[in-house]
Amino acid sequence: MPTLYIVATPIGNLEDITLRAMRVLKEVSLIAAEDTRRTLKLLNALQIKTPLTSYYEHNKLSKLDYILSKLEDGDVALVSDAGTPGIADPGQELIAAAIARGFRVEATPGPSSVIAALAVSGLPTAEFRFLAFLPRQASERRGVLERLAADKATLVFLEAPHRLRVMLKAMIETLGDRPVAVCRELTKLHEEVFRGTLSKALEHFGEPRGEFVIVVEGTRAVEAAPVLDDKIIGQLLKLKNEGAPAKEATARLAATTGLSRRELYGAWLKLK
Repeated sequence: MPTLYIVATPIGNLEDITLRAMRVLKEVSLIAAEDTRRTLKLLNALQIKTPLTSYYEHNKLSKLDYILSKLEDGDVALVSDAGTPGIADPGQELIAAAIARGFRVEATPGPSSVIAALAVSGLPTAEFRFLAFLPRQASERRGVLERLAADKATLVFLEAPHRLRVMLKAMIETLGDRPVAVCRELTKLHEEVFRGTLSKALEHFGEPRGEFVIVVEGTRAVEAAPVLDDKIIGQLLKLKNEGAPAKEATARLAATTGLSRRELYGAWLKLK
């Protein structure tokens, strides 16, 4: 059964191409590329002569039947401009169609700007949410951010340079001034990782240039305020019965419960 290979390609540094990706790109009968010109540069650098066909946002549906027909004759590789196809890039429709037709679909993993940004961010990575690009319309963008405001997962976004400052301002207004890592031109010559707060990032990137991945800390869990409950009242009563002075008893419980000495002293006076 022919295979559709989902091949990850370098996001900047060509040395990040994997040996497996090179082999697959050489052996398939056709490469479906988001931008044939950019992919041709990569293939020329790797001395690979496999035929190319375009598969991008505006022809991804009209090209489905053609690429699927080519799959009938042999293996096909799907590549995007950089990173993994189908992840904020064209590919999902072709992958779903190939699966529906019974073709084998196999990942050839490799470079990922999302994972690279998370790895160097210094922010929690156990749980994260990738949102790609925020909506252009201010009201839609605000709506998305408001839904994310209470999310504890680390948030990961992509953004173009001309929209970076608008995005950072919207985040500050909706999410608050949180810790962030703004990663620019990852693996490229002018790679930069800014770590700080959203407001400091806004100050830093006065004239943004390059491609950005933004990693924002999720909301921090707010600890429940301590409550003067029956258990604490019982501890106060026990200390009073043992002859402890009010000042000493309230200070001791304030340190262990988080309650204020004033509130504890008020409860002390009411004890019988």
